[in-house]
Amino acid sequence: MNSALNTFLFSVYPYLCLAVFLMGSLARFDRDQYTWKSDSSQLLRAGQLRWGSNLFHIGILFLLFGHTVGLLTPHFIYSPFISAQHKQMLAILSGGTAGVICFIGLTLLLHRRMFDPRIRLTSHRTDLAILAILWLQLCLGLVTLPFSYADRGDAATMLSLAEWAQHVVTFRPDASFLAAVGWPFKVHIVLGMTIFLLFPFSRLVHIWSGFASVGYLFRPYQLVRSRRMNLPSARRKA
Repeated sequence: MNSALNTFLFSVYPYLCLAVFLMGSLARFDRDQYTWKSDSSQLLRAGQLRWGSNLFHIGILFLLFGHTVGLLTPHFIYSPFISAQHKQMLAILSGGTAGVICFIGLTLLLHRRMFDPRIRLTSHRTDLAILAILWLQLCLGLVTLPFSYADRGDAATMLSLAEWAQHVVTFRPDASFLAAVGWPFKVHIVLGMTIFLLFPFSRLVHIWSGFASVGYLFRPYQLVRSRRMNLPSARRKA
C-alpha cells in the first residue's frame, strides 16, 4: 500500500470517522428524533426475523465486546495470566464461533429484506445498504481467521493490531504498526471505520437507545405522594 495512503487510512481516517460518528449522532438526535428507530417489520416473516435477529445480536454483541477488550487491553496487563499466543488462539476460537453465529443471523435478515417483496418495498435503501456492508464486514472478519491461525506462533499480527488501536485511542496515531499486516486485516479495519462513518445516517443509531436503556435500570426511584384536594368550603358542606 502506498505510504501516503497508508498514513491517511490508519492515522487520519480513524479520527474523521469518530468525529462524524459522534457529532452526526448528536445532530440527528437533535434534529430528527422521529427517525431515531430501527424501523421494525416484525409483522412480516416473524419466524425468520426472530431467528435472524437473535443470532445476529448475540454474535455482534460478543464480537464488539471481544474486539474492544482484545485490542485495547495492553499486553502487560494480561501477560502474567495468558501468553499472547494463547490469547490469539482464544480469540480465533471464540471470535470465529461468534462470527459464524452472527453471519448466519445477518444472512437471514438480509435474505428477508431482499427477497420478500412486501418487506423490500417498505425498506429504505440505507437499510439494505447497511445490512450488505455489515455482511461484507463479517465475511472479511472470517477471512482473517486463517491468517491469524498461521500467525499463531508469535502472535505478531495480533500485537501489531493492538498497538495500533491503543495508539489511536490515546491520540498517538502510528500507521507503521500495520505496515506488515496482511491485506484482509487492513480492509477489515477500513470497512469497520467506514461503518462508524455511516452510523449516524442509518438505522444503526438505535444502538444508542440500547445503551440508554441500561442507564434506565439504575435510575432513582420516583416518589409519588397523594395530595388531598382543597375543595371550597361550600362544596365540603354540601
